[in-house]
Amino acid sequence: MLFIVAGMFSFLACGPSAEEKAAAEKARQDSINAVIEKAKADSIAAVEQARADSMAAAEQARQDSIAAAEAAKASKPKTSAPKPKVEEPKKTENKSRPGATKVK
Repeated sequence: MLFIVAGMFSFLACGPSAEEKAAAEKARQDSINAVIEKAKADSIAAVEQARADSMAAAEQARQDSIAAAEAAKASKPKTSAPKPKVEEPKKTENKSRPGATKVK
């Protein structure tokens, strides 16, 4: 009888039970799922941050462009002299042959 009891204890002590194996596998899967969810959240946050940075840079560039245009307008000397008129060449008709077109 002593051998039977000792055999039972040695059989149970040799390795984890099926329940322990299932619990260890569940813990491993939970850990993997937690890492995947954290990676997704980090990725989404990085994309949102990049978008916000891009929008801020575009707005800053727009403001800089407006300021540069206003500065150029303010520093431009004002001239009151009118621009000279350019006369257009006179149009002549070619009457040397019938059906001829006008030449510029």
